[in-house]
Amino acid sequence: MSYRFKAPYSSWILWICIYGASYEPLESKVWPLRKDSWVSFHFLCFVPNDIGRDVVFESFYIVKQLDFLAGFSYYRLVYFCVLIDVFLSWFSGTDDFCPGGSIYTNPKESSLFLSLGRHVDVYFPSRKRSRISAPFVFSGERFEQKKPSIEVLPDECLFEIFRRLPGGQERSSCACVSKRFLTIVSNIRSNEISDNKTTQALDLNYESTDKTGGDVSEVEDEDVAGGYLSRSLEGKKATDVRLAAIAVGTAGRGGLGKLFIRGSNSSRGVTAVGLRAISRGCPSLRVLSLWNLATVGDGGLCEIAEGCHQLQKLDLCYCPAITNESLLSLAKGCPDLTDLTIEGCANIGNEGIQAIARCCPNLKSVSIKDCPLLGDQGIASLLTSASYSLSKLKLQALNITDVSLAVIGHYGKAVTDLSLTSLPNVTEKGFWVMGNGHGLQKLKSFTVKACRGVTDLGLEAIGKGCPNLKQFCLRKCAFLSDNGLVSFAKAAGSLESLELEECHRVTQFGFFGSLINCGAKFKAISLMNCLGIKDLNVGLPPLPPCESLRSLSIRNCPGFGDASLAALGKLCPQLQNVELSGLHGITDVGFLPLLENCEAGLVKVNLSGCPNLGDKVVCKMADLHGWTLEMLNLDGCKISDAGLVAIAENCRFLSDLDVSKCTITDSGIAALARSTINLQILSVSGCNLVSDKSLPSLGKLGQTLLGLNLQQCKAISSGAVDLLVEQLWRCDILF
Repeated sequence: MSYRFKAPYSSWILWICIYGASYEPLESKVWPLRKDSWVSFHFLCFVPNDIGRDVVFESFYIVKQLDFLAGFSYYRLVYFCVLIDVFLSWFSGTDDFCPGGSIYTNPKESSLFLSLGRHVDVYFPSRKRSRISAPFVFSGERFEQKKPSIEVLPDECLFEIFRRLPGGQERSSCACVSKRFLTIVSNIRSNEISDNKTTQALDLNYESTDKTGGDVSEVEDEDVAGGYLSRSLEGKKATDVRLAAIAVGTAGRGGLGKLFIRGSNSSRGVTAVGLRAISRGCPSLRVLSLWNLATVGDGGLCEIAEGCHQLQKLDLCYCPAITNESLLSLAKGCPDLTDLTIEGCANIGNEGIQAIARCCPNLKSVSIKDCPLLGDQGIASLLTSASYSLSKLKLQALNITDVSLAVIGHYGKAVTDLSLTSLPNVTEKGFWVMGNGHGLQKLKSFTVKACRGVTDLGLEAIGKGCPNLKQFCLRKCAFLSDNGLVSFAKAAGSLESLELEECHRVTQFGFFGSLINCGAKFKAISLMNCLGIKDLNVGLPPLPPCESLRSLSIRNCPGFGDASLAALGKLCPQLQNVELSGLHGITDVGFLPLLENCEAGLVKVNLSGCPNLGDKVVCKMADLHGWTLEMLNLDGCKISDAGLVAIAENCRFLSDLDVSKCTITDSGIAALARSTINLQILSVSGCNLVSDKSLPSLGKLGQTLLGLNLQQCKAISSGAVDLLVEQLWRCDILF
């Protein structure tokens, strides 16, 4: 038997067990086992000498429940109790047993001894306390409190005791005693827990009878290490002590499977000590996320790699002390790693990523951001080693060049989701080579942000080289023009969704050209903050309709006006979801043709931030599309009670309505309450004409409401809101 601690008394309790068990059983009858036998033995061993030991010896039948003493005679058991007390006296420093002298100073106490044999006397003191007639004298000296007997044991002895406890529940109870006990218990590895029959609290011979009369054996196993539990620590709660408690507490309750640590505790932050406890107590850990932990270094992650071999997902964000050494250990100890996220770790470079790629064949998702030491070598190794497994790749703010994009285009055979953001050293050549590599045949989603290398030539190559591309997002691509966008639309025959943000060189020609030239699968287009989108002074020629488009979103494009909106209405007759927000240039004149040409029926409409749209549009929309409309946002529009009345009369299936900052009054709210509409979300924020008089109407609407926004309604008092809160207890009310 091996011990991690060296000490004179590291195995004294084992010596007692062996010494007592060496006697031959004198009785043939074997007493039945009890589940609390081992706990009773610990109580017998560690009861303090100065409290209640007489009760222990009078109740010596507890010892008879110990499985390794089964069959001992009465006298052998009593002798064993005395032997234990002798050893306790040695360790606690008391002199209850004094070899060579009288064991009692008062002759009257001799009657309290019971002779059990020629060499054995047992002392049974009286339960009644002696009366003290002398007065109490208090001095300035403090009374010295004796420590319990177990406290004098060194850590190595406690370690040997705790690892022999029968289950996780017992170890958790011991860990609750003190931080010292918690530290010792948390250092016990799962493979160091003794499975000796003498430490089992389970009675495998115990049988219970089921309802059918058969015998059913009951076997409890509390140490199921399946990894079903998840724990999260944030800010000041993220300490080593809490991690140790988590490691001990979750061991007997399914095992810890997910651990998330956020924030930083400057005084007592998470260190290698806490992660060591997790590695030893949570071998079933599958997900580990560490965010903003400056105190965590290579030592902690090396401990995780040593003990958590089932780790599958690792998230390291802004941990500056972590280096390549951590990734080298994780690559060797956690070969089942599938997801890796590294962000803001300045000391991680090519060597660590190469080790992960070489030793983790099941790697499926990799996200790396802001790691200045990582270059083309690491990315190339990652793609070549995980060519047939890596499906999701995200690279942001890295010092990679066109070489990495060429490797992605050639070896990314399993990549379905690709994101490239803020790559200053990548040029037009890199995107062109990536598109012509013909390796991205399975790519379905592609996002490019803030890459100056995106030009018309590279974009066309991507459209041709990615035949299964369905979702494409371009943000802050300053050199992309109309020609490149139209060429891409022609080449990407499987494209379903296109999103453009801050692409200022794209104009109306590129926008409408992409709609015309997209394939039959194209369903959604979105423009955001594109300053090049402006109304044309000349009318567009007759264009073939885009029958497949279902969703249109144009946000914060100040040049977009009525002419463009009317043209869209004719070009896209099957629209169902329309979002026109932050557009000051559109009015009722431009929006009415779109309403009249939509054949399928609008389902979701967002017109927030369009101050020039009024009741005329709302009434027309309610009349033509009220039977399909489910969500309507009119925040900041010129809507009055007339618009609310039209909505109440025609929009029977409307569930989400936002009329914030509109000129509606109590009459409009009353009209909604009288209708058969079943609203779930209602927002009247900033409607200063809505007062306490609307309280009954809101109460009636509240029968179906789940959310109500009354913020900045100056005419509504807090008392009315309190009454409404009591009435609508199911509804979340903002005020």
